[in-house]
Amino acid sequence: MPRCYTNSFLLKGRYCETGRVYLLTTVTDQRRPVFEDFQLGRLLVAQFKQAHDDGIVASKAWVVMPDHFHWLVELNNKSLGELMCRIKSRSSVSVNNASQSCSRLWQKGYHERALRREDDLKATARYLVQNPIRAGLTTRIGDYPLWDACWM
Repeated sequence: MPRCYTNSFLLKGRYCETGRVYLLTTVTDQRRPVFEDFQLGRLLVAQFKQAHDDGIVASKAWVVMPDHFHWLVELNNKSLGELMCRIKSRSSVSVNNASQSCSRLWQKGYHERALRREDDLKATARYLVQNPIRAGLTTRIGDYPLWDACWM
């Protein structure tokens, strides 16, 4: 299981704040396209849902790409480091169990961007979920199975 760090991956001078909306991104180890397999992608999505249901975040939008994910969340009661450690470790266990593997799933670290209060969350969510179109994976977002947004 990956080692957890609470805030060690935040850029220097940044901190996480409860109630703030963040755009989170992380990449699979060696950018392997693990989530081309829909069933493995759904295992990751189940971890997003569990974090939301447990009240850790209010999930606003997400998209799972073959080798990474983007997740727009409002942070409720854990640090970003704790949240990402939970998502990455639990998804690693479930994906490895399902694929009968013991390989590393995620690269170390993650990218976070705190949205400003005046940022348009819906526009950010629309941009996020259109990633499969920009990547040439589909021509219509409705045809791509691994995305959701609370406004759509």
